[in-house]
Amino acid sequence: MSDQNTVLLVIADKTEWSRVISVLGDAGYRVLTTRSAKEARARTRDVLVDLIICEDNLSNENGACLLCDYRMAHPEIIRLMVKTDKVAKDCKTNSDRAAVYQFIRKPLDPQQIGLLAKRALEARELGRRHRLLSRELKFSDDSPMFEQPQPLRNGVQCHNFEKLVYSSESMSALCNLAKQAATTDLPILIQGETGTGKELFARALHFKSERNQSPLLFQNCGGMSDELLQSELFGHKRGAFTGASGDRLGLFRAADGGTVFLDEISDVSKSFQVSLLRFLQDGEVKPLGSDIVQHSDVRILAATNVPLEKLVAQGKFRQDLYFRLKGFEINIPPLRDRRDDIPVLAEFFVRKYSEEMRRRVLGISNDVLERFSNYSFPGNVRELENEIRRMVALSQDGDYVTHRHLSPDIAKVSPTRNLVSTKALQFDGATLKEKVESLEKELLRDALARHRWNQSEAARELGLSRVGLANKIKRYHIEQLS
Repeated sequence: MSDQNTVLLVIADKTEWSRVISVLGDAGYRVLTTRSAKEARARTRDVLVDLIICEDNLSNENGACLLCDYRMAHPEIIRLMVKTDKVAKDCKTNSDRAAVYQFIRKPLDPQQIGLLAKRALEARELGRRHRLLSRELKFSDDSPMFEQPQPLRNGVQCHNFEKLVYSSESMSALCNLAKQAATTDLPILIQGETGTGKELFARALHFKSERNQSPLLFQNCGGMSDELLQSELFGHKRGAFTGASGDRLGLFRAADGGTVFLDEISDVSKSFQVSLLRFLQDGEVKPLGSDIVQHSDVRILAATNVPLEKLVAQGKFRQDLYFRLKGFEINIPPLRDRRDDIPVLAEFFVRKYSEEMRRRVLGISNDVLERFSNYSFPGNVRELENEIRRMVALSQDGDYVTHRHLSPDIAKVSPTRNLVSTKALQFDGATLKEKVESLEKELLRDALARHRWNQSEAARELGLSRVGLANKIKRYHIEQLS
């Protein structure tokens, strides 16, 4: 259980935790620290946390009350509480309501806390496996209504990059690149269709970087005038323009030492591109109405749903700025090109909205997953998320989400894959061998068409190696149709 994907959050406003944090870090956990309940809530909005250690006497809020909130909002997080000798009378009641896994007494013993964290995470994993087995035994054969329903955690390997959830090879390769890029200070250009998760990628990059203790600030550049965008990013002095009633720091200076995410960067004007290029080159910040040039150390993450290379070719975007922004270039594929991610994303959203709506939803029927796999999802992951949220809202406790909960557009999609019917095939050849080869050729052509000629995906479905599939394509002279 001790790996860098396991995140521990320590909520304490004392310096005595340094040895404990060191021991937990040496055990291989990723340890985040906050000093207040407000900071803790902000962290858990951006990062998937596995275990929380919280002091009961925080300066601005009772620790047990905070953990009680976490039990409702994030029930999957293990909660440990550190008690002082002087405990308020209502602390035990609040602790019971928070379902605290175990109490820790002072003085702190770093080794004991490390062992407790390890055992708590092991117990959570055993509980998860027990639930899986229970569901399989209960619902695999005796629920014909759902035709072998698919429980949560259906065996597909699921990965996380902060709050990004994926399973496909293309996203695995992309996230591995992103993890390497995050450790540098180079600007990163994130490109992808609307709804693919560009903002989540930006958050993940920031929290995997060495700047994760500094601010991450966001600015949508779409539809903004140059003057307003200049004011938002570079700041202004009082009286710089009509309505400027006071000084404004600007995001670049406010995020000094941290990260600024510029969304819809393709919409900025040519004149503002010059100002942005100047900042990327020298880190110079000159507020509107000021003669003083200041400097800011900020990492830029930019995102666009229109490929900048295409805009450069059309003369709508400066080539030198494009090259500055793409220290690393991350192109997020649309959901229709990574269908392996659909089941794990669907499971993730079912769990998420079941917890938010306090519904006990058991999983997703195979019928729904097959319809999802055959749907193009023009709105990408955002559309899938909204669909699952709607389905969970319509479901009942102890139920699966099924085709009756689907929206009309997806409900009319055929649940069956477009497999070749052997009855409809016209077999070429007279001998059995020739007929079998004819069938094999049609099955190969059908699998390749269904996976849009992604030979790795087609080979996996057919149980072939990629080389074996390539040899059969060559043997049967199968060509991709334009």
